[in-house]
Amino acid sequence: MSNIFLKRVYDPYDEADGSRILVDRLWPRGISKENARLTVWLKDVAPSPELRKWFCHKPKLFAEFRERYLEELHTSEPQIQAVKQIFELAEKDRVTLLYGAKDPVYNHAVVLLEELQRLTQTNKK
Repeated sequence: MSNIFLKRVYDPYDEADGSRILVDRLWPRGISKENARLTVWLKDVAPSPELRKWFCHKPKLFAEFRERYLEELHTSEPQIQAVKQIFELAEKDRVTLLYGAKDPVYNHAVVLLEELQRLTQTNKK
């Protein structure tokens, strides 16, 4: 979907962000709710606490983390509903998925964005 983007929650707010969705299960340290300027906080779309703790942002575990997280996104009803909510917002406006991780490559939000893009392509067929 060309109107879903990714951004660290610590990056400056921009009006062009559209709907700002925090996709972390935990609130990011050092940022106030006012400064985050969220449209919605979708905790349920984030990896399960067990998976998050297992991964611990270790790049060498990312490939397996990705598989496990995708499995959750496909089978966990709360996560499925959260993905639907993202698509509903994206139908109306640009959406920016916000995450708190320091690493812009090895984090769950990257996997989530890829899955949203894959689902968009699948639905177009």
